This record gives sequence, structure tokens and C-alpha cells, in this order.
Amino acid sequence: MDDIPFVDAHIHLWNLQRIRYPWLTPPFGDNGPNGSVAAIAHDFTVADYRAQAARWNMVGAVHVDAGAEPAQALDETRWLEAVADAEQLPTAIVAFAALEDLNVGQMLAAQAAHQRVRGIRQIVNWHPDARRSYQPRDLTRSAGWQAGFARLAHHGLSFDLQCYPGQMPALAALVARHVDVPVIINHLGMPVLADPYGLEEWRTGLRAMAALPHVAIKLSGLGFVARDWSDALVRPLLAEAIDLFGPERCLIASDTPTDTLFAPFERCLGVLADATASFSRDERRAMWGGNADRLYRLGLGLRRDAAT
Repeated sequence: MDDIPFVDAHIHLWNLQRIRYPWLTPPFGDNGPNGSVAAIAHDFTVADYRAQAARWNMVGAVHVDAGAEPAQALDETRWLEAVADAEQLPTAIVAFAALEDLNVGQMLAAQAAHQRVRGIRQIVNWHPDARRSYQPRDLTRSAGWQAGFARLAHHGLSFDLQCYPGQMPALAALVARHVDVPVIINHLGMPVLADPYGLEEWRTGLRAMAALPHVAIKLSGLGFVARDWSDALVRPLLAEAIDLFGPERCLIASDTPTDTLFAPFERCLGVLADATASFSRDERRAMWGGNADRLYRLGLGLRRDAAT
């Protein structure tokens, strides 16, 4: 890849001695949505991340809620702020809050008070197959969760949406009512290709979301499409997502270290570079950094090129 600035729109860091992450705590099984996570169940630092990204013109990175014990959500944010003060990364934080909680307003205020917090993520993936679900029920259908979502605007927070395509049509109706809450879909919309109509369900869901101008999508999480993904499998999906949202609403992200469970960092970014290579330099600047700079209000000044 050339010298286009890269803002990694989705990374994770963790210090397992400081914060408890239930999903990174033994025993590990192979039957959950990620399979066994034993290979990444160790500290992952800024130095580790910089080593992975050394070949890329990385100028910033957005840390997204890494599945800490919910009671330690603010501890994780405080720790990340201290890390960023010392290491100049992460550039911004997407923190955790349980939107269905009756006291969510207090949590949102506390998170938003931190200098680098720009948004909230609460993983809401629900699927009829319990082995795929991250939640015991579809939280997004509840009035309490929807009320919590509406509160995000008051605190100037965006929402990182990690859900399954089957949830998207109903969610699109909610998101349409709250144009003051920017939404960034995580991990290519997480198509469930094993479902009988999985690909069409993904297309239907993404079309509903892409119709809303304040919704963007991350080109990331290829291991959630298939743990043994191939370029031939993911390239058409990446092309469809870019076609639906346009280069001005697509963000490149590594999802490291989680996605390194399925493929090395270089391979993950390499296929994204190949998938975007035919676009103009201006469009690639947007996808690889400018959109993240804008949507997460990073202040990096990654302006679009004057010529395409």
C-alpha cells in the first residue's frame, strides 16, 4: 500500500492483571461465536499493536469496548486514558454501557466525561441458535434498551452496532428516529452464511441500514464471516458493502487482536487493501482514515485530496 494515512477504526488492548475480561478467562471452549480464544488470552499492549501495524502508515487508532466485566467499564476507560497519555494511542475510545440499565444515564455521563470517549458499544448479537448469541435475548427489542439508545444523543455519543443481520430491519426503524446518534456497524454486518437465507438476510439488513445517511460500516471482522475465510469468500462481500454505503461511509479496521484468531494481521489488512485498490486516491483516503477521523472526531485533519 502507498503512503495513505491509516486510522485503524477498531482495535482492542488489554492488561489482564488490571481488568477482568470474562471471555478471556479460562476455561476456553470451541463452541462459542469466536471459538477458543486461548491464543489471545494474554496482555496486548500499544507496543504489540505498533509492531503489527509497522508496515502501514498508521496515524491513529480507535479502541472499542473489549468485553471487560461490566462492573469495570469505567475502570477500563480510566486505564485506556492513562495508556493514551503515555503512548499517544489509542486516539479515541468507544466505551461500554448497558443501555437497558435503569441508571444508564449516569454511566453515559461518566463515560462521556473522559477526554477521548467518543461513543458506546454494547454487543447485542442475538440469534435463534444459542451457540451464536452473545446475549440471552434480543435486547434491542426492549423498550428499556431503546430508551437507553435515545439517551446517547444527550451526551454527544455515537453507537458502535455489533448485531446480526436479522436484527437490522427493526433496528433501522429505531436508528431512523434518532438521526442525532451516529451509528457505525461493526465487522461488515456479521453475515451468518450458515443460515439458509443468510446471505440475503445480510443484504436486506445492510440495505435498510445504508438507507440512513447517519449510518456507516466497518470493513473488518472477516473471521466472523468464516473462521477459515478466503479472499474469494470475502472480496464480494466487501465490494457489496462498499457499493451500498459508498466510500464516504466505510471505515477500514483490523479488529486486532481478536481477528488474529483467524488470520494474521497482515493478511487481514492485505485483503482490505486489495478490495479498495481500484478506488480513487481520494476515496481510499476516506476509507483508510478520513472517515474515522470525521466520525470519531479525532481532530487529525485528514482532509480529502483536492483531485481524485
